[in-house]
Amino acid sequence: MPTKADQQVWYKEAMKLREANPEHVLFLCVANSARSQLAEGIARNLAPPTVRISSAGSSPASVRTHAVQVMQEIGLDISEHHSTSVDEVESPVDAVITLCAEEACPIWLEKAIRLHWPLSDPAVVQGSEEEQVDAYRAARDELSRRLGVLFGA
Repeated sequence: MPTKADQQVWYKEAMKLREANPEHVLFLCVANSARSQLAEGIARNLAPPTVRISSAGSSPASVRTHAVQVMQEIGLDISEHHSTSVDEVESPVDAVITLCAEEACPIWLEKAIRLHWPLSDPAVVQGSEEEQVDAYRAARDELSRRLGVLFGA
């Protein structure tokens, strides 16, 4: 759970990025299968139509079934999303938001505003089916909160 200080940092960063009015926002993590896919789906729903939203990973895998499931719960369909390599992202990118917490995040070498929102990877949660799905819900809800601030929703 983020501390109050962590919450203040991401909030201030989100407000600064909002003021910068980026035209292309990229979400990065390792597999591009859970956190960054959730972020992409939520951001596409909240961002103005003029903002391009994408996601990628350093070692792309496939989009996790639980990610698709928890997005459907809030009326968003990411079932057609696919994992993308960071090398496939079209430039220019105005803002990069990395989402890794426990692992080393990919690095974006081009010029861009950079934010780091470390969120635990729901894909690594062990336990019952419900505990696993709850981890995705927690990531989804935290991303919804942060992206709501970023895009003024």
